[in-house]
Amino acid sequence: MILTAEISLYPNHENFIPPIDRFIERLNSYEGLQVQTFPTATIVMGEHDLLMDMLKVEMKAQREEHGMGIFVCKFIPGYEAL
Repeated sequence: MILTAEISLYPNHENFIPPIDRFIERLNSYEGLQVQTFPTATIVMGEHDLLMDMLKVEMKAQREEHGMGIFVCKFIPGYEAL
């Protein structure tokens, strides 16, 4: 099943752009996922299991690399946004 996720990351840093850029860079490294970035959110679309597995890995990596950050996500199962 296709899954679309809209993700916003709010790092708990004065210099918040580098953690966001790094997170987006890592999202773009996955084959099988379509990624499109907008000023306030990034849309990721792909197979449900691949997308959820990627989020599990990348949300943990963000925490380990940059510390506290807030993720705001919307999930739309079965919808092809891209």
